Amino acid sequence: MFSSNDVLMITGGTGSFGSTVLSRLALEDLKEIRIFSRDEKKQDDLRKSFGSDKIKFYLGDVRDINSVYNAMRGVTHIFHAAALKQVPSCEFHPMEAVKTNVLGTENVLEAAIQNRVKRVVCLSTDKAVYPINAMGISKAMMEKVMVAKSRNVDDTKTVICGTRYGNVMASRGSVIPLFVDQLRAGKPLTITDPNMTRFMMTLDDAVDLVLYAFEHGSNGDIFVQKAPAATIETLAKAVLSVAGKDEHAIEVLGTRHGEKLFEALLSREEMVCAEDMGEYYRVPPDLRDLNYSKYVEQGDTRIDHIEDYNSHNTERLDVEGMKKLLMKLDFMRAFAKGEYVNPEG
Repeated sequence: MFSSNDVLMITGGTGSFGSTVLSRLALEDLKEIRIFSRDEKKQDDLRKSFGSDKIKFYLGDVRDINSVYNAMRGVTHIFHAAALKQVPSCEFHPMEAVKTNVLGTENVLEAAIQNRVKRVVCLSTDKAVYPINAMGISKAMMEKVMVAKSRNVDDTKTVICGTRYGNVMASRGSVIPLFVDQLRAGKPLTITDPNMTRFMMTLDDAVDLVLYAFEHGSNGDIFVQKAPAATIETLAKAVLSVAGKDEHAIEVLGTRHGEKLFEALLSREEMVCAEDMGEYYRVPPDLRDLNYSKYVEQGDTRIDHIEDYNSHNTERLDVEGMKKLLMKLDFMRAFAKGEYVNPEG
């Protein structure tokens, strides 16, 4: 996958995804892994945690094109994970989401093209499909920027593709660590809507998806991993069951700003052209230009007969199935033993 001359840059690399990638790739035959982020404390924590001369740290912000250019000199591959991800905070500060998720992506991709980076994988979210909140809209625009940029580069110079995934369990700011903290404090578990469903993926699943896109992606492709889903109530009950506290109180707070009852990983329009790769779907870009008179009819598939791929119609986990998935997480296995491990490392 990588060679001894390759230099991988991870934007937003001090987040949960970046930490997991480092755990996976630190021993790979890479010349260098560059962590690009704006948080010097998290960078210092990672530096001490890994203690590897191969991992280099660059302070900067994707909003600042100069810091992006400076960090990208000599880079051969990029995983673009930098983003504002919290739905409620983006609802209150939508322009901040635009600056990071849209304009920041433009900066990263333009710098990558100018520096002739070989491959860029952009990380997106299910909230970009049928978006109703500022975060989802900004990530949908990020995907549009990614596809538009990919139209204007030579495949022999830079390949730009993307991934899209659902709820990543135990990632920074996610609900499972919150449930654990509430349990440890003796407080009720707070949920929004018991019937709300979300796709469930581990951080390792997210890394697998990005590496699959890295190996198989062509310009403009978006890759989605098939994933099970669970209701928020099932998730809460599974966490309580792991802790042996099935009777612990659950409090319903109501839906927060910008939240949907369910999420979609692929729209109906995308399902029409999606290629089933087994564990993944590949959504190729629409390669037509604006001369629509040149459009060639591709069969008689009618979009009104196609269903989107969402967290309501995918495989539904029950409490036992959700527990089994939770027990893939190191910190949940420790929690089941009465120990506490910080999920952020």
